[in-house]
Amino acid sequence: MIRRPLRPLARILSARAQGKDPDLIEAEERAARLAARHRAERQKAETRLLLLGLVFVLGFTTVAGRMALLSAAVPVEPRAALASDPIRAQRAEIVDRNGALLATNIVTASLYAQPATMIDPKRAAVELAGIFPDLDAGTLEARFTDGRKFLWIKRSISPEQRQRVHDLGEPGLLFGPREARLYPNGAVAAHVLGGASYGREGVHAAEVVGTAGVERVFDARLRDPERSEDPLRLSIDIEVQSALEEVLAAGMAEMNAKGAMGILMEADTGQIRALASLPDFDPNLRPPLPSRGDPADSPLFNRAAQGRYELGSTFKPLTVALALDTGLVAPTTLIDTKGPMRWGRFTIRDFHNYGPQLTVEDVIVKSSNIGAARIAILQGSKAQQDFLKRIGMFEPVPVELTEAARTTPLLPTRWSDLTTMTISYGHGIAVTPLHLAAAYAMIANGGRRVTPSIVLQDVAPDESRRVISERSAAQVRSMLRQVVLRGTARQADVPGYEVAGKTGTADKPLPHGGYARDRVISTFASFFPATHPEFVLVIALDEPVNVINGTKVRTAGWTAAPVAAKAIRRIAPIMGLRPGADPEHLAPVLYTLAGNE
Repeated sequence: MIRRPLRPLARILSARAQGKDPDLIEAEERAARLAARHRAERQKAETRLLLLGLVFVLGFTTVAGRMALLSAAVPVEPRAALASDPIRAQRAEIVDRNGALLATNIVTASLYAQPATMIDPKRAAVELAGIFPDLDAGTLEARFTDGRKFLWIKRSISPEQRQRVHDLGEPGLLFGPREARLYPNGAVAAHVLGGASYGREGVHAAEVVGTAGVERVFDARLRDPERSEDPLRLSIDIEVQSALEEVLAAGMAEMNAKGAMGILMEADTGQIRALASLPDFDPNLRPPLPSRGDPADSPLFNRAAQGRYELGSTFKPLTVALALDTGLVAPTTLIDTKGPMRWGRFTIRDFHNYGPQLTVEDVIVKSSNIGAARIAILQGSKAQQDFLKRIGMFEPVPVELTEAARTTPLLPTRWSDLTTMTISYGHGIAVTPLHLAAAYAMIANGGRRVTPSIVLQDVAPDESRRVISERSAAQVRSMLRQVVLRGTARQADVPGYEVAGKTGTADKPLPHGGYARDRVISTFASFFPATHPEFVLVIALDEPVNVINGTKVRTAGWTAAPVAAKAIRRIAPIMGLRPGADPEHLAPVLYTLAGNE
């Protein structure tokens, strides 16, 4: 850049020639240079202001656009972005078949401490021990003063407890947000729901995970953020479930039993309307797993889906069903029941002496072990094994409960002729009551195997799963109705509901071999109404003792059967089943009305 001189020679010479003052030329040049500098600086300032204005316009336009997008978007709960997989606290609800709430979430808080910011650790420890009786003041004080910077005190506290802690005014005691699982019905359906606890957790969130039951089986589905508003609908009916549990609890107390279990299942579909195991627990306060002793003595033990028992004479209808279906016998076929029956060094006896012969029907009605054993020998071991395998007695029940999935039936290591005979009347094989309920559903629905389920779904009858013919199933149903009318289960009769079923009393095996003489599992497996079965009901009592006229009785006909009758009286009206006129009960009345005595 060439700068213009303040005293241009040409102008100076011209001014001197004209007699003018040359200093005026220098002043003009200075003024011109200063004006040019002012113009340049003004232009620069205007350019900067223009650019700054453009920046502000762009900034406000961006903010306005973002606000417009936010106002048009669906509102969602903001979540903190984590570098790793975020803790998902939300969990879908669980409802029964009618939409009644079984499990939901409540907002609560956790309690933790930052000892470095505490004013009076000793006072805080004493006050906290008063609020939470399970805490020790001395232990808390020691932890508050040992130099640590962070300390969990309670993973979850109630709103009342939070307020009491807040009222202490201790700045070192802090709260974190939490969602806790709530079971509004308390212990009702506890073994179905299972329970939940905290998994991964931080100060600002905690992961709720299932620990047992459907909460554990469907844990991933319940924690799926995309399905958090879609409740898991179960097949159980909470009103029926509650009624069944009440009847079981009363029967357990009346029969002096240590445990009880009950299953109500739809005969055609396998959908479970109620499943109960006593003693039970409150999933809101789920107890810890037992560290010693017999796990079956814990209230966490699901006797209906997890307990493996020899279910006694309830297996006899299965033995007869196979024999009828293969044409080996008919209902009127006479079977040798002369006893005792000796097989090598073993002896098989009946509870009573039933005489030298019984029909196949009366083998079931009177519950003859000898008769069942002889029918089983006619079939052979191979046929018995194949049949039991086809109806699911060799594998866990595929129901949506973790306890059931881990429970495989106890089968004999060697399937001898003697084993075949004892299994025919329910000894030598241990299955769950769920196995038995599914087997009786097969008899009730006309011979088709069902898959038990605790989740509500549309299930159509599947002919490809037929195990026995409709004719054979109908014959067995007729026999089981006679068991209630004139056999071992007369205490289970409920006029108007045509109950059909079979009792079973099995001595409990001892831990080191042999059987206890004074401890039994008494079972009544049934369905109703007998002419058109809709529901299967299995009731079992663990070590019942009923006292009648000063005599102790343990057999299922006097323990499980009357409890089942009370259950049917309670639950059938709840499900909308109206009592009808049983043909067997009407016959004497019609006979009298016709003028005959």
